[in-house]
Amino acid sequence: MDLLPISEVAAGFGLRISTLHYWERCGLVTPHRRSGRRCYDRDQLYRIALLRVWRETGQLSLDDIAAALGLRAASRGWRDTVSARIEAIDAEAARLETARSYLTHLLDCRHEGAPDECPQFREEVQVPVVSGSMP
Repeated sequence: MDLLPISEVAAGFGLRISTLHYWERCGLVTPHRRSGRRCYDRDQLYRIALLRVWRETGQLSLDDIAAALGLRAASRGWRDTVSARIEAIDAEAARLETARSYLTHLLDCRHEGAPDECPQFREEVQVPVVSGSMP
């Protein structure tokens, strides 16, 4: 069985050694020990790659990842965890699309005044009704 030392694994993945130590304490990876040093086999390299992808692109928390991997007793199954994350990503994508739309309008707006005086923005922005009188 080929084992790679933690320093090579960390460098290969662009991670800090402390990250791998932390993932081990969380139960997400299980290195082998060779002369007391942590080493990783192919299965653990795959697990590290998966953790990195899920953290970066799936934006899953370590608790969500642990639940998805079946490492922790969760109140909901891993499919529910992943579904909830997809819903959150969809909501964030909608928020970002709205932001893009407003910012694009700012660049393309033909209104000569300050951006907060743009008639289109004034139509779209909802001002809450508050008690009291307006000056």
